[in-house]
Amino acid sequence: MTPFSYHKPASVSEAVNLADPSSRFIAGGTNLVDLMKENVVRPEHLIDITHLGLNRIERTSSGGVLIGALVSNAELAADSTIEQHYPLLSEAILAGASPQLRNMASTGGNLLQLTRCYYFYDTGTPCNKRDPGSGCPARTGLNRIHAILGASDACVATHPSDMCVALAALEAVVHVEGRSGKRQIAFAEFHRLPQDAPQRDNQLAVDELVVAIELPPPAFADHYRYLKIRDRASYAFALVSVA
Repeated sequence: MTPFSYHKPASVSEAVNLADPSSRFIAGGTNLVDLMKENVVRPEHLIDITHLGLNRIERTSSGGVLIGALVSNAELAADSTIEQHYPLLSEAILAGASPQLRNMASTGGNLLQLTRCYYFYDTGTPCNKRDPGSGCPARTGLNRIHAILGASDACVATHPSDMCVALAALEAVVHVEGRSGKRQIAFAEFHRLPQDAPQRDNQLAVDELVVAIELPPPAFADHYRYLKIRDRASYAFALVSVA
């Protein structure tokens, strides 16, 4: 593992001012630590955001819900407001990972996890997402778990999240904060298709931090379904998922 420095800011503004291209924000670490162990990601600085107070679930004045980026997946799935008014989200979260991982994984981190493409994790093979311009062996290699829709000549990797599929269906909004201020991004626009720049997974600037996810007032709590097709009944990434 590459040596790195560690920072524990006391505020969001301090956190985003520490950010640069060589740094990574860390919360639960359920994806980032694996990537660092495999030398796929080699940050020089880790910015620990676990004490920034972004761990609340609150009703909004419009009748929706604001979910702090540090709310754990387990807490979110079990929250009474989410279970009653957004059961689609609760069902999708419970379809993913294991109880131990859901206890650690954060809501914001779930959005930012990277693909589980075999070639992306294997630093001995080319990968346009890991090393732009090196090629995409998944196009002609092992690609059973890869994209059918939204792929490009440069990349056919998929985003692994169950929760994000539900958030897209719910038309969530992502609240972010950076050195230039605060902004909101419609969930359908947050993640990028690979096109010719697969190394860019989302619309965030280097210094921007996801601080919350907003759900609009509930519209179909009684009529919903999250369907996940996978090779085994638990702890497996989706072959196809639909919300």
